[in-house]
Amino acid sequence: MTTASITKTISRTKPQRKGFYLSLFATLLAAVVVGLGAYTRLVHAGLGCPDWPGCYGFLTVPETAQEIAHAETLFPNAPVEVDKGWAEMVHRYVAGSLLLLVLMIAIQAFKNRSEPGLPVKLPMFILALIILQAAFGMWTVTLKLWPQVVTAHLLGGFATFSLLFLLTLRLSGLNWTKLPSSEQKERIRGLAGAGLLVVILQISLGGWTSSNYAALACPDFPMCQGQWLPNADFADGLNFSQSIGPNYLGGKMDSEARTAIHLLHRLGALVTTVLLLILFFQVFRYGNAQSSNNGQSSLRTLATLMLLALLVQVALGISNILGSLPLSVAVAHNLGGAVLLLTLVALNFRLNVSEGFGEVQS
Repeated sequence: MTTASITKTISRTKPQRKGFYLSLFATLLAAVVVGLGAYTRLVHAGLGCPDWPGCYGFLTVPETAQEIAHAETLFPNAPVEVDKGWAEMVHRYVAGSLLLLVLMIAIQAFKNRSEPGLPVKLPMFILALIILQAAFGMWTVTLKLWPQVVTAHLLGGFATFSLLFLLTLRLSGLNWTKLPSSEQKERIRGLAGAGLLVVILQISLGGWTSSNYAALACPDFPMCQGQWLPNADFADGLNFSQSIGPNYLGGKMDSEARTAIHLLHRLGALVTTVLLLILFFQVFRYGNAQSSNNGQSSLRTLATLMLLALLVQVALGISNILGSLPLSVAVAHNLGGAVLLLTLVALNFRLNVSEGFGEVQS
């Protein structure tokens, strides 16, 4: 983007609306929660505290010999591992802080509901979602990492993050111009909507891969176990009716079922990459054809950010396989999926703006 176009864009910016800085901080805090959640799963600390919301009956992790003895008396089948307990509790503390912050945002939105252009339904929905997230956090522990709940909890975290980002955009004061109507614009809107849906499905597959410990089912790339089509049990891999009761730490599926899950995640990555590349080139074709309109500049910028997020995410995914799931890379891969989702949220919102953000009512 040239200096002139940046200046022109800034000149079209309105003052931020009430709640902007709160929602911005909440969005950043949600990113921390997503990262901590990934870290907790990857260090196998999901059951670092066998109870909820405390830890072995304490508000913090038991550390003294007396506290540990008391904790292991209460939970004889769950020996205290202090490091894993703290990983879980820090995640809970930060998630709880986010819930309180979202509550403040919702209260402020309700108080200012009479002001034109201020969203009210969206903050209320986010509040309901994060309360549900707290319930999923509890069930993750009480149902002993049941894969269905772990995956739903991950998706809820991504949804909270992306909706807070959307709220921040709505309150930002940016006044993007309306894009000219055309058949090509409608085609791009369709592709962007499909891209958002495919990314959500791919994140769901990633969550299912993680919750069933299938990330290393294929330790090589681009082949899997030295073959293009290794033995894989797709029926068992996509079995969403696993019973409640066993401790799912480490996973219960056999190797062929995990291989199937991993292969599906790879296939999903290929489909996502192809679709988003098509979307990127369509946006730039549209931008070149409509270069006289300042609106295309922001659209091309968002498409470029989407492409960068996609390329980084693909590189992180391959690095996870070749490096046997290094902790830092695996956490970055989770956050990369969230960032890619945000770029699609922003791109879809940009394509559906009527006359600047202030005209969107809800």
